[in-house]
Amino acid sequence: MRSMTVPIHRWLAAVKPGLFLAALAFSLCACQSGTAEAALVQPYATQAAAAEKITAAPTSPTTAPNLTPTPAAQETPTPSGILPKPTSPVLAEPAAATPTPTLATPVRLSADDWKLWPVLPQVPLSARALYQKGLALGNDPHAFSILGDCQSLPETFLGVYDTDAALVASLTPELQAAVANFAGSFNRESPTIKGGTTAGAVLWSAWHENKFTCSARETPLDCELRLHKPSIVIINLGTHYETRNITYLRKILDKLTAQGIVPILATKADNRELDERLNQEMALLAVEYDIPLWNFYSAVSDLPNNGVGVKKGEEFLGEIYLSDDGLERHRFTALQALAAVWEAVR
Repeated sequence: MRSMTVPIHRWLAAVKPGLFLAALAFSLCACQSGTAEAALVQPYATQAAAAEKITAAPTSPTTAPNLTPTPAAQETPTPSGILPKPTSPVLAEPAAATPTPTLATPVRLSADDWKLWPVLPQVPLSARALYQKGLALGNDPHAFSILGDCQSLPETFLGVYDTDAALVASLTPELQAAVANFAGSFNRESPTIKGGTTAGAVLWSAWHENKFTCSARETPLDCELRLHKPSIVIINLGTHYETRNITYLRKILDKLTAQGIVPILATKADNRELDERLNQEMALLAVEYDIPLWNFYSAVSDLPNNGVGVKKGEEFLGEIYLSDDGLERHRFTALQALAAVWEAVR
């Protein structure tokens, strides 16, 4: 990726103070994406950038996670709501149908108990009204978008559902319907998906590097909403040390809901920040905005080390990269979450 040609002192002077602080945090993100990000983030970006996420052939979990809700007294919950993927991409009997969510005001546990929340989102009645508002405003019912870092790149995350017909044929009818409805969104490159992306990054106009036909004054988020007109957005932002994370997330959620877009918040598997602050903030916002949350942390809680480990050559970043089983759970439960929300709101 080529470096930006604008002298660093000129764009630094133009960056808003809050986003400049966010920019400093980007160099500490779990997955940076090369020299362009290093040029944008200034002195702290001397660490080697994690240019590519570990890519691995999908492997189904060896045993299906327990579907029984975990008692509150259990310290490490067993994942609930995950459905096993067929062992053969073509010939295996389809897994049990994805549960159709009941459209009602969800009875949620507190945000402090987010580890006990189910994997698949609870979808409130207000989500349907929000979705219908968005359609009236011109949102595309066949489009969804992702805000994410390297673990959301198409080749690592959901791209297979646009490119692997045999895999899609092995899914349940409900999941196949979701794939058909959102065809073209799974393997799509976007200004809101890049290594090192944080909540602050998608609100920073320099982050898209004037690609994707984005204008110089347009944020990656505004550019994506203009280009793709999604009806649903998955917010799948991973490990970083951005101190104003929840403030930036509120700005993102305010913009999405104002445009009638249904957000799906996501927790992450690792705890690189050591205090689980980022997952806690996702749960707090799910309660505050009454929106769906895909609890990926719970989806991998039965895997060794919660489905994460170090990447060769990037050991200094710690245990933040998903294992093969973690990657498989990531893409499959994301599809389930998308299908559950779409079924509830349409």
